[in-house]
Amino acid sequence: MTDVVGNVRASDDDREQAAERLRVAAGEGRISLDELNERLDATYRAKTYAELALVTSDLPGGLALSSTEEPLVLRSHSGSIQQVGEWVVPARLVAECGWGSLKIDFTRATCRHREVALDATLGGGGMTVIVPRGWTVRVENVTTGMGSVVNKADAPSVAGMPVLRVNGRVGMGTLKFKHPRR
Repeated sequence: MTDVVGNVRASDDDREQAAERLRVAAGEGRISLDELNERLDATYRAKTYAELALVTSDLPGGLALSSTEEPLVLRSHSGSIQQVGEWVVPARLVAECGWGSLKIDFTRATCRHREVALDATLGGGGMTVIVPRGWTVRVENVTTGMGSVVNKADAPSVAGMPVLRVNGRVGMGTLKFKHPRR
């Protein structure tokens, strides 16, 4: 589980939290100004939670990133899973679908995060993700084999609404994003 979380892409907010922790450490005399500058450079270059954790691992209290929250893990090998209705959205979701089907519906969910990371892995199955209008879906780092990624969640973004950042791999299946029916 930790490997999956560590490989999740870090957000700008996560990098800012790490940078603030470093500034506090410098103010407390725990690191020198030269070391602060080196670590800040590494912080702003970091792409994953694991890279950010390395920058602050020797400081008291570590890094209080949202990565400490356990991700929601959904795995369907040949059956089906539905995450629907009222539920609380964590900062990260890990969704794996072999030959089955997986549905994630954010329509009635409570989301307190400005950004939600979805790490999606599909074999030959199908995954459908339903997001409320106003949410932004960013398919950032998804590779496909013979499968496809379809993003029909194209309603205008609304300031303050969550951004769903998607990373993953699609083999022969279909990863589809859409809005709920009216």
